[in-house]
Amino acid sequence: MARGDLNDAEWSLIEPHLPLGERGPIPDLRHQFNAVMWRFRTGSPWRDLPVEYGPWSTAYDRFRSWAKAGVFEDLMQAMIAEAAARGQVDLGLISVDSTTVRAHQHAAGMVLDGELAAALAEALDQEKGLRQRGESPVKTKPAR
Repeated sequence: MARGDLNDAEWSLIEPHLPLGERGPIPDLRHQFNAVMWRFRTGSPWRDLPVEYGPWSTAYDRFRSWAKAGVFEDLMQAMIAEAAARGQVDLGLISVDSTTVRAHQHAAGMVLDGELAAALAEALDQEKGLRQRGESPVKTKPAR
């Protein structure tokens, strides 16, 4: 077992959520899953997959079929549910980076009440006036 591969306890959590092959269980399923994890852990190209994981094309094909079937999404949901059942979920660690989050195309056409739109326009005009005079629209505390 290579560094970073799943141990027996981790594998026992993941294995039930992976699909069976067309003709039954896949004998080297754990190696293929570890190969996919190795590839994304290192960021290396598929062709640089170590020999111990088997042919890179087999691991890549398995990854593609799992991705198309939604296996990774289902696995993530199952692992979150398992952690929640154990009381090991810490939602304080969740972060959303706005540089990677895209708004839906309809998000640009927000309808505002007339009074709210007028108030926002007035606030914008006031802020522009302050900036033109070199003042800051945000009140800062004097340095001590």
